[in-house]
Amino acid sequence: MANKKFILSGGGTGGHIYPAIAIADELKRRFPESEILFVGAKDKMEMQKVPQAGYSIKGLWIAGIQRKLTLDNAMFPLKLVSSLIKARGIIKSFKPDVVIGTGGFASGPLLKAASSMGIPTVIQEQNSYPGITNKWLSKQADKICVAYDNLERFFPASKIVFTGNPVRQDLIHTEDNRAAALQKYGLDPQKKTLLVLGGSLGSMRINQLIAKELTWLLAQNVQVIWQCGKFYFEQYRHHGDTDNVQVLSFIDRMDLAYAAADVVLSRSGASSVSELCIVGKPVIFIPSPNVAEDHQTKNAQSIVDKDGALMLKEVQLDTQFQPVFEDLLHNEDKQRRLGENIKKLAKVNATNDIVEEIIKLLRD
Repeated sequence: MANKKFILSGGGTGGHIYPAIAIADELKRRFPESEILFVGAKDKMEMQKVPQAGYSIKGLWIAGIQRKLTLDNAMFPLKLVSSLIKARGIIKSFKPDVVIGTGGFASGPLLKAASSMGIPTVIQEQNSYPGITNKWLSKQADKICVAYDNLERFFPASKIVFTGNPVRQDLIHTEDNRAAALQKYGLDPQKKTLLVLGGSLGSMRINQLIAKELTWLLAQNVQVIWQCGKFYFEQYRHHGDTDNVQVLSFIDRMDLAYAAADVVLSRSGASSVSELCIVGKPVIFIPSPNVAEDHQTKNAQSIVDKDGALMLKEVQLDTQFQPVFEDLLHNEDKQRRLGENIKKLAKVNATNDIVEEIIKLLRD
C-alpha cells in the first residue's frame, strides 16, 4: 500500500487541529512515501499551525453560523457553495485514497464533496456531544471514530468505532523531560509549578481568575506558567514581569509544559482531557459553560466520577478556588492519587487505532 494519498481537515481550534496532525504523523510513519494534504478554513489558526507541523494546507472560504443575525450568516450559503466547489477541485487534483475529518467548518464541505465523489471518508469526533459539522456528515461517512460512549444518539451505530482521541506521541513520556522543562522555563525546582491552560484560543474567565489570584498564588510559594491565548495576551502580558510568572499566548512545546507542571488548571475540551489523562498530573478542571449541551462539564465529570480530577464551575471560582487549590497543593497523597487515577483512563493507542480503521478502508 505504498504511495497512498490522504487529505485531512480539522480546524478553528486546537481541539480539531492537533488530533488531525496526530493522525497525519501516524499515517506518515506507516506510509513514509505517502502524500498528505490538509484543508482548512481561511484566516483560522490551522493555516499557521499545520505548516508549522510540516504539512501543506489549502484554505476554503468558510465559517460557522453565528447565533445572532449577522452579515456572516447572510453570506453562509454563498461560502458553503464556494467551498464545496473548491473542495471538489482540490479532490480532483490531489486524488486522495481516503479523506479524514476531525471537525471544524472546513471539514464539512470537504468530506461532503469526497463522499459525493465516492471517496472513503472517516470522521473523528472528540466530544461527548458532536458538533454540527460531524452530525451533518455522519450518514455518508464510512467510519466514525469516537472517544465517548452512547453516541448512537447522533451517529449510525454500525459506523461507530470506539478509539479514544488521538494525541501527540511526545506526551506519553513527559516525566523523562522534567529537567529539560525546568531549564526551558527557568523554573525553581524547589517550588511547585501551576500550569494554566485556557484552550488554544484562551479563556476570558480563567484569565480573570488568575489575574485576581496571582498575588495569593505567589504567596503560596507557587510559580506559574500561564497560557492566556493570543486574544488576551496584550491584556495580561504585564503579569509576566513578575518573578515566578510566565505569561504565554501559546505553548509551542506542550510536552515540556506538562513535564514542568505539578498541578494543572484547565478547560475540559475533549483534546485537553485526553492529553491530561496521558500526562497523569493532578488537574482542576474549569469547564466552559458556553458550549453545545454543556459538553465540557460532562467531559470533566466523567473524570471526576472516577476520582481522577477535581472540578470547579465558573460560578464557584470566587468562593471555592482558594480552598480547593490550597488543599490540593498541600496534600501530596491527593496529588498522587488523582494523577494515578486519571492516567488509568488514558487511551494511549487511540491514534494507532484510528489509523488501523483507515487502513481497513484502504484494503476494502
